[in-house]
Amino acid sequence: MHDDLQMMRQLQLEKCFSDRQIPCRWVPDMGYGYGYPLFNFYPPLPYYIGQLFRLVGFNFADTAKALFSLQFFLSGITMFVLAADLWGIWGGLLSAVFYIWAPYHSVDVFVRGAMNEAWAFIWFPLIFWAAKKLVESEKTKYLVWLAFSYAMLLLSHNVMTMIFTPAMLAWILFWMVKEKKLPWQNWPLFGKMFLSAVWAFGLAAFFTLPAFLESKSIHLETMFSGYFDWRAHFTSLNQLFISRFWGWGPSLWGPDDGMPFPVGHVHWILALIIFIGLIFKVFKNRSDAKKTKLYLTWLSLGILFTALGYTFLAHQRSVFLWKLVEIIQISQFPWRFLAGSAFFFSLLAGAFDFLFRKRLLTVLLLVLVIAANWNFFRPEKIGPMTDEEKFSGKAWEYQQTAGLYDYLPSTVPLGPIYAPEADWQFLDGEASGIFEKKTNWVSWQGYLSEPGTFKLSVFYFPGWRAWVDRKEAEILVDPDSGLMAVKLDAGRHDLYFRFTNTPARSWADTISLISYSALLLFLVKGGRKWLLPR
Repeated sequence: MHDDLQMMRQLQLEKCFSDRQIPCRWVPDMGYGYGYPLFNFYPPLPYYIGQLFRLVGFNFADTAKALFSLQFFLSGITMFVLAADLWGIWGGLLSAVFYIWAPYHSVDVFVRGAMNEAWAFIWFPLIFWAAKKLVESEKTKYLVWLAFSYAMLLLSHNVMTMIFTPAMLAWILFWMVKEKKLPWQNWPLFGKMFLSAVWAFGLAAFFTLPAFLESKSIHLETMFSGYFDWRAHFTSLNQLFISRFWGWGPSLWGPDDGMPFPVGHVHWILALIIFIGLIFKVFKNRSDAKKTKLYLTWLSLGILFTALGYTFLAHQRSVFLWKLVEIIQISQFPWRFLAGSAFFFSLLAGAFDFLFRKRLLTVLLLVLVIAANWNFFRPEKIGPMTDEEKFSGKAWEYQQTAGLYDYLPSTVPLGPIYAPEADWQFLDGEASGIFEKKTNWVSWQGYLSEPGTFKLSVFYFPGWRAWVDRKEAEILVDPDSGLMAVKLDAGRHDLYFRFTNTPARSWADTISLISYSALLLFLVKGGRKWLLPR
């Protein structure tokens, strides 16, 4: 896979848990072993779930496989819940299978190895379902579901949240119009929607607030330049709708990419059939909207055009929109919008049963979409991979160095090209001592022959503090390397560094603690009725 760091991230999170660094922010082994604030900026949810697998005895390799497998299963379940509510049981089954077997879903897992983006697939349908049910019923349990599912999306993938939110707002507006519950018509509902949004951000605050407020403390520019420039990653019509090419290579400038970008032949052909059926239904039944549920026809058309809109944003002809709406440039790769295409084309697939009521054809479609995409859902190579192999030798060096520039502290002018020769050094004379390093603290006890500078092989990032003989000391940051240092007098000393919360992190943790306490209170008070979908 392109991103082959799932096991390493899980290991780093586990080390954080062992050191009681919760929530995990600073990881010690990555960045050539100098460490950096990975989980201060990288959405942590899948790896928190992965820790549950670790607790029951899974090794790191099987934990990564379990997480990828679990998101396939859960995304099918959530899509079924949404689509069955719209189209009925068979339509729900059709949409769920189309969603699981959407080609871009495979690209995320087997080509890119994009754990977090794949986990975002789970929450798209659940958010849509909860929002629809909240508008229709105004029941508090759907407010809880909406807040929870949107928070989980925030904790799964930042960019997917940005890509998905406009469609979510349009969806909510549709149901408000349909139910005649626009804000000026139903202020209590608007209040519940607002509370749900606040609660969602509260649940995710421990991650989202520091990630946003402290983004200037890392080298963000490296994530949007060079290879990651959005201009280099558009797709063509052939790649989207015609080609059956499948590869595990990189995305390149021009049409000769090594990775595939298909919408899915069965997906778009079925969408065309449904479109024709919808047009016929609109003209045939427009005089009897209530009886024929004509609003579902218009909703289906809206879903279709939204699917095409997301697909268009992945195509090279949409450059003018990327220039006009600059915020979408942070998504890096235009083909990321194919996640939206996969969701909406799959949701639309369930409308086939709603329109035609031909169960035999529905069953044939289920078989057809799996058969057509079966060969896409496989890894490039299959072979043994143990934890010991992954965390030793050259493989370990790769794990330490890959993704170095993703979250490199801004105090580091240039990324290192080799690991530190030692955990610490004394620049001005002889020194000896006992050194211990954990994820969020470092200690040294020893003797210095003369006054000088103690230099630690750890990058500085806001939150690091130092104490000499239990008195807080000033941290000096080497302008050439970004490493931390402390001035010491000659003699014996106890030196202690600790990664602590900044005010932003403390406030964020407090907000999340309050939000999760409220969620727990609702669950305890409401029992099963809060969890049951219906």
